[in-house]
Amino acid sequence: MKIDFETFVLSLAGTAMVHLGRVPDPTGQGGQTNLEMARQTVDILTMLRDKTHGNLNGSEAALLDRVLHDLRLAFVEESRKSAS
Repeated sequence: MKIDFETFVLSLAGTAMVHLGRVPDPTGQGGQTNLEMARQTVDILTMLRDKTHGNLNGSEAALLDRVLHDLRLAFVEESRKSAS
């Protein structure tokens, strides 16, 4: 399997979704929401976007923006669930 920028971003996004409890843990362990780890992964993706600004092609930049948008929405929803 070829690892490129888009695969890397999707891998990090998948990890965040596991931490948000949105997808099953592929190891079969856990299954609990870990907002701190999800936040850290979103912060890593944000840093990556900021550091690569102007160096990505259109599809890479769009993917990163879309992933960050979706993860932030999911994070807010899970944070609200945890608060109630």
